[in-house]
Amino acid sequence: MAARTFLNVFLVCLFISIGHSVVVINTWPFVNATAKAWSVLTAGDSCLDAVEEGCTVCEIEQCDGTVGYGGSPDESGETTLDAGIMDGLTHDVGSVGGLRRIKSAISVARAVMKYSKHTLLVGDSATQFAKEMGFMEEDLHTNRSLKIWNDWKKTECQPNFRKNVNPNPSKSCGPYKPEKNRLKNSDNDNITGHDTIGMLAIDSHGNIAGGTSTNGLNHKIPGRVGDSPIAGAGFYADNTVGGAAATGDGDVMMRFLPSYQSVEYMRQGVSPTKAAQMSISRIVKYYPTFNGAVISLNIRGEYGAACHGMKRFPFSVRGKTMPKVEVKYVDCVDKIPGIEDILG
Repeated sequence: MAARTFLNVFLVCLFISIGHSVVVINTWPFVNATAKAWSVLTAGDSCLDAVEEGCTVCEIEQCDGTVGYGGSPDESGETTLDAGIMDGLTHDVGSVGGLRRIKSAISVARAVMKYSKHTLLVGDSATQFAKEMGFMEEDLHTNRSLKIWNDWKKTECQPNFRKNVNPNPSKSCGPYKPEKNRLKNSDNDNITGHDTIGMLAIDSHGNIAGGTSTNGLNHKIPGRVGDSPIAGAGFYADNTVGGAAATGDGDVMMRFLPSYQSVEYMRQGVSPTKAAQMSISRIVKYYPTFNGAVISLNIRGEYGAACHGMKRFPFSVRGKTMPKVEVKYVDCVDKIPGIEDILG
């Protein structure tokens, strides 16, 4: 009987190991975040736990100064946070935008999912919700973020994200008023520094989750929210297909929903790499100087990435056959041969 019980347990474990490709992948070489998520998965916890705890590592470590507290001050010098998380099984989503004075953005986003019927909370109201859920209100400034802001003020507030205003935003810090007589379209300036962590994870039950965390765009206009907390733009997950996450110029990327688009391409049978390329190409068609990248992961554990506006893009991954987290690189291309025939 004992031998039969052991055999049954062994067969169950073998089924889980073979049947589902436990894997975690995230944007950029944020390997500590990947390692944390992997440890959560291998402990038998859920993909949602893995994404939350992995992104939390980046928030604590202030990855590249673009995730977590103490980075990317807005015009007023304040750091605010955006984050989102999605359950590929239920399609439940929790997100926060412009979160103020709370450090654990990804955990607040998950709290929105768990403790409300809403999808997205923003600004001071998101802060109030977080406090009600037990999160501590803290100052998100650091000496580094204050220096970034003061240095920016000394250089006539450049770069600047205003347009069609007086005084000239390329030479002045304002205050601004609308310029109605000389309206112009965006000049698509390629301003870098949008290193959001986007993470995807598949657990031992075959469920997938995706999530993001960022402190947004450096010197943004107060109140600006980018693509990161927007389901379909910054992240997307579907148990029947896979998931995707994005990083880059969020103001542009949210107009094209590249994460959702990548998942839908994979639903049609396209490989993760090709799906990411096609999603990026849709953006480049209209914004040729755009800077960004997409990672894609199908439910079989196959992954890929594509990028534009940089030489190459690094992402971090670990799967069952890897003894440790690996940083992969994908070369960015300006044009994918034959893509016009596919996209129309």
